[in-house]
Amino acid sequence: MPADMVLNWIWIAFFIIAFVIALVKLVFFGDFEVFPAMMDSTFSSSKTAFEISLGLTGVLALWLGIMKIGEKGGVVNVLAKLLSPLFSKLFPDIPKGHPVTGSIFMNIAANMLGLDNAATPLGLKAMEQMQELNPKKDTATNPMIMFLVLNTSGLTLIPISILVYRAQMGAAQPTDIFIPILLATFFSTLAGVIITSLFQKINLLNRTILLFLGGAALVVAGVIWGFGQLDSVLMNKVSTSTANILLMTIIIAFILAGIRKKVNVYDAFIEGAKDGFTTAVRIIPYLVAILVGIGVFRASGAMDMLIDGIKWSVEACGGNSDFVGALPTALMKPLSGSGARGMMVDAMTTYGADSFIGRLSCIFQGSTDTTFYILAVYFGSVGIVKTRHAVTCGLLADLAGIIAAIAIAYMFFG
Repeated sequence: MPADMVLNWIWIAFFIIAFVIALVKLVFFGDFEVFPAMMDSTFSSSKTAFEISLGLTGVLALWLGIMKIGEKGGVVNVLAKLLSPLFSKLFPDIPKGHPVTGSIFMNIAANMLGLDNAATPLGLKAMEQMQELNPKKDTATNPMIMFLVLNTSGLTLIPISILVYRAQMGAAQPTDIFIPILLATFFSTLAGVIITSLFQKINLLNRTILLFLGGAALVVAGVIWGFGQLDSVLMNKVSTSTANILLMTIIIAFILAGIRKKVNVYDAFIEGAKDGFTTAVRIIPYLVAILVGIGVFRASGAMDMLIDGIKWSVEACGGNSDFVGALPTALMKPLSGSGARGMMVDAMTTYGADSFIGRLSCIFQGSTDTTFYILAVYFGSVGIVKTRHAVTCGLLADLAGIIAAIAIAYMFFG
């Protein structure tokens, strides 16, 4: 089956499987609540999709405005030149020094700092710039797919939101999952780059990429060591402060760069911010489609049956099934960030924040990103309908993250 049809058939499967399971429950078990629950889910999911898009409008306007200042102030071009040696290898179809490389860097940096609200509009800006280079406007290009996989692999240095949830749920050491998440997300991203490079026939065995990967490994090791020297309270404060200081520094730096170039920064901001509303409106249909399919699948009980089946299979093979209780978070994460967050909170509520399952759920939440949400939003914003190998590469990166998360959880907490 062509890769660009994967999302189509997964979406269809959500409804067909959910309907069959609900019908069986009604006919054989007299469950008269399942179909009303499924219909309620369609309406609530549609409302959620609209609310997400509406909520993104202000954030999109803010960051697209800031990016426009950076673009006119020359910051984006400077970043593009600095990253050109690396990005020319990972994104060979993008012209050297093109401004999109700066947008890609800003998006990846925001993701690494756990700044989701900043990362999304920056990512949408990058997709729009790549679409300008796209000769087939309805088909994803190789750079688009590599960029999407880098996003779905979820490389995060500071998982602020997860640390906050653990603290709220009463974890004795909310930050004890910090290093495991960092390791799991690193392996997920590394796997995503390798897999996508194989699909796109990109040679990774060159000095530039090897130096970058080696440098990234050293940075990860340094961050792990540095934060390992801090107690839990100080680690939370340093993580939160670092992320917010860097974010405000970026905003001020862009404004100062605009002033230096004698740009009317206010007008530049307004010019960029105007695109925020139209972009938010464009993604509504794609979000409705994805979230409704997921909601129906969950409401029918299909997710619960899938988890129970996996647990039985693992135990039948003589394996340790302790990790299975956390799998709903892992399986939901590629589909819905809010759904996976709910699964994570439910796992900590049911089993305890400091239980193996509770901790593993948090690692799952931080090790990958919402593949189908990102695909729907990013590709939907520029009208891409033929996704080629994007879904395949994204899901394989997710799988690598899940496997790494399980292995690391057993290493640290098993």
